[in-house]
Amino acid sequence: MRAFIWLFAAGCVGIPVRPALSHQVIKGLSASDLFDAAARATAAGKSGEALAMYRALANDPDLEVRSEARFRMGGLLTRLGREPEAARAYRAILDEKPNATRVRFELARLLERMGDEAEARRELRQVRAVPLPADVAMFVDRFADALRSRKPIGGSFEIGFAPNSNINRATDARILETVIAPLTLDDAARAQSGVGVEGSGQAYLRWPLSDEVNVVPRVSGEGEFYRKSEFDDVSVSAQAGIEWHAGKDRITPSAGRTWRWFGGKPYATTDTLSAAWVHSLGPRAQLTLRGGAGQASYKFNRLQSGGLYNVSATAEFAVSARTGVGGSLGATRQSARDPGYATTSGYVSLFGWREAGPMTVYASSTLRRTLGDARLFLFDDRRREWFASVSGGVTLRQLAVAEFAPFVRVTLERNFSTVGIYDYRRMKAQVGLTRAF
Repeated sequence: MRAFIWLFAAGCVGIPVRPALSHQVIKGLSASDLFDAAARATAAGKSGEALAMYRALANDPDLEVRSEARFRMGGLLTRLGREPEAARAYRAILDEKPNATRVRFELARLLERMGDEAEARRELRQVRAVPLPADVAMFVDRFADALRSRKPIGGSFEIGFAPNSNINRATDARILETVIAPLTLDDAARAQSGVGVEGSGQAYLRWPLSDEVNVVPRVSGEGEFYRKSEFDDVSVSAQAGIEWHAGKDRITPSAGRTWRWFGGKPYATTDTLSAAWVHSLGPRAQLTLRGGAGQASYKFNRLQSGGLYNVSATAEFAVSARTGVGGSLGATRQSARDPGYATTSGYVSLFGWREAGPMTVYASSTLRRTLGDARLFLFDDRRREWFASVSGGVTLRQLAVAEFAPFVRVTLERNFSTVGIYDYRRMKAQVGLTRAF
């Protein structure tokens, strides 16, 4: 691997091994002198002094000087086991030099060490979106084929505030027509606005059975909490699965249960069996196929209980070193004791992102068609719906604190339904913290 790194350094357009340094004086020393002093401090085991000098150089007005300082600082932080700080140093270089392929490769290696294999693969696809010498491209592809996370324990989380025009996804109509008589809805049954706190996160363990197979138990959860606690929505999932790596493929069958509470009361439990297949379509593209089957049990209305089946396909493509796009197709079948609650739906989704300096801008859109099996007792027509959503946001790494950066996200949703109680619209804004790299 060391030979590969030197080959990569020599062959890639990006951070050179020894750039032409400016001679601006920093506290009486030139940049070149300060680099030499930092190297001597590192060799002497004085990592704190070396990091202080690299941080000073990271503010140099010369782009090559501050890039080299951040690159060396990232390497030192990695050796010290401070991976999140190292990842931020590499990301700061890429914010200014998105085509620095060696840096992006090092970030991918670091993300693998941190247990984030999906993001590591995404960075490698961005690496291959830049023209590379044939021998370097071959080594990158070999690394991608061998990529697998071996971190024994890990997790992630995101938290934020969320103004929401319709926290219960309810209709804003006052009166609904039914087969018996017009039904007047009280305020609790109509659209409610509010400002909530949202959070999501996951934690996992990884037990290796062999070089190709790991057992991975995982716990995840998400929640929305409002001043009107009757609209709090919380879900917790526990899963156990197997990761099987075979060349360019990763197959992950799993089984688990999800518990959901609404308004602080048990709402539903769902037992599922699922599997995902991640397959490389080439150096710049990836395909993910997912499928699952489960049994949902609803506590408020047992007539909704039944089977739940879904399949989906998602493709991602690196357009350039700083831009990626993707799309998904999927279908869901939900049976129920009362066929009025049974539905079949299909959707298409498009998404994309772009690194714009120290920001990542992203957007997505979804269109879904849902058909009910039969009409509900109170209504004279079965469910026929079109759901559309558009979302956009930005992560502001220039405002990062420690490992976290603020994000802003806005989502617009509209569900057109032949059954008035399911017809709704809402706008949701989110302001919060997510990982800075």
